[in-house]
Amino acid sequence: MAAKPVRFVMTAAGAPLTPVEFEAEPAAGEVVVSIAGCGVCHTDLGYYYDGVRTNHPLPLCLGHEISGYVTAVGAGAENWIGKPVIVPAVIPCGTCDACKRGKGTICPNQKMPGNDIQGGFASHIVVPAVGLCPVDEDRLKAAGLTLPDVSVVADAVTTPYQAVLQAGVADGDLVVVIGVGGVGGYCAQMAKAFGGTVVAIDVSQPKLDAIGTETAALTLNARELSPRDLRGAIQTFAKENGLRPTEWIIFECSGTRAGQETAFGLLNRGATLGVVGFTMDKVELRLSNLMAFHARALGNWGCPPELYPGALDLVLEGRVKVGPFVEQHPLADINKVFTAVHHGELQRRAVLVPAA
Repeated sequence: MAAKPVRFVMTAAGAPLTPVEFEAEPAAGEVVVSIAGCGVCHTDLGYYYDGVRTNHPLPLCLGHEISGYVTAVGAGAENWIGKPVIVPAVIPCGTCDACKRGKGTICPNQKMPGNDIQGGFASHIVVPAVGLCPVDEDRLKAAGLTLPDVSVVADAVTTPYQAVLQAGVADGDLVVVIGVGGVGGYCAQMAKAFGGTVVAIDVSQPKLDAIGTETAALTLNARELSPRDLRGAIQTFAKENGLRPTEWIIFECSGTRAGQETAFGLLNRGATLGVVGFTMDKVELRLSNLMAFHARALGNWGCPPELYPGALDLVLEGRVKVGPFVEQHPLADINKVFTAVHHGELQRRAVLVPAA
């Protein structure tokens, strides 16, 4: 007799994540995905350590960066059976007014695994079939990747992909990325892939070294430079390289108060600020700078499922590298991995893999 599906659930902030058996039965329009891997995102840590409220009451299985194989389907989803897929981190309903107007990221009925519904730190998950992103395993193998590796496409890759598209990054743009671990590292790669000249800022020299000159034309350690010195270094770099002194595109990916203050302080005429990272900390800003500089600030919540194939293509083509920035761990070690990520002991994004 086959073992029942198992999910690791959060019962209270900071309490050990506990394995619980459950029934995985798809309703009409749903599928069951046998999980290959689920990435550990700092959003998960926010729920677990910082008391950020989830929409679904506890107990809840966290995890929203999910890849796997469809093993069971409900009525209307039969064409997905057996397929390798990436599950969107935010699943719009596809039928409401916002969705019909191409604004799925603000869908009022959206479902986020590990927040609105049970998540991916499990052996299986039941999700709507709408928005699933198929994965070509031949291309995956040719790229030297595994299905667990590309679980991070569901958020760490697609969220900055959406941010870069929304900001309109193109050839000739000077792009500043603040916080280049995790999502920020992929944001830097995305900006480079779209033609931007990237300046990477972080407080961690190892993270700046990991990005390297292949992606970032200039790296700056914010621990060693004042805000004024950061701005001056970027201005000098722009002048020396024939880049515009204005209209910088700035992505705040650190999810910290200091990072957000730095990002806002770098605004100049015609600048675009893309807020990608999340923090519960409050930041005091002079919003009139947006008016004075005729600048704009853009929020970035997830990525519409229809954009996932384009982001995945960049990964499979090798233009955005995933392999060097992920490491796989057994799902059974989830509590140890959460602790290690929380204390900054891992330099790469952890992907939890269920036992075979």
